[in-house]
Amino acid sequence: MSGGDTPSSAPADDASAICAQIASVFSAPSAHPAARSVLVSELAAAASRGGRVFVHGVGREGLMMRALCMRLAHLGLPAHCVGDVTAPPASPGDLLVASAGPGAFSTVDAICGVARGAGARVLLLTAQPEGDFPRRQADAVAHLPAQTMADDQDEDDGAAPVQGSSQAKLPMGSLYEGAMFVLFEMVVLELTRVLGQSPAQMRARHTNLE
Repeated sequence: MSGGDTPSSAPADDASAICAQIASVFSAPSAHPAARSVLVSELAAAASRGGRVFVHGVGREGLMMRALCMRLAHLGLPAHCVGDVTAPPASPGDLLVASAGPGAFSTVDAICGVARGAGARVLLLTAQPEGDFPRRQADAVAHLPAQTMADDQDEDDGAAPVQGSSQAKLPMGSLYEGAMFVLFEMVVLELTRVLGQSPAQMRARHTNLE
């Protein structure tokens, strides 16, 4: 180790710190219903009425939405990612699940407007549920109270990271994005019970073109 290097924390310590940060999101106070219950309710309702499910997000949020879409397909729901060349048109009875962690993205806003104009229901996942965008474009809001790019106030002052503390703190929107993944796993677990789907049934729907 050179004289200017700082000792790194153990991988297990960083992993524990990151997991603790994500877990804290689900115990944070919120005036809104739990995001899991909102998502499960909306997705189960779409399934019961025979509607299709569309998902949309941008950047890393979009990657988490695609992971959710895959599991919804494994559950037997007609799920599609907005922008895929095989995505059908939205219509009444369908559900769009969109993510805008910081509260609004111009492209997400536009997609939600198109979906509502087509008669589909819009569920917005966000860390900023009180803004104009959720009130204007969402039929339902799932509040995920995690740090996003909108409220990442940490500044790089050039100081060396403190071992085991700020070194493991998730930057930018990573906390929201990591919490999205955990939230969606919880949603899928609950939907397996609500929809009566077994692991074997889900596994049978997984692609064999790998």
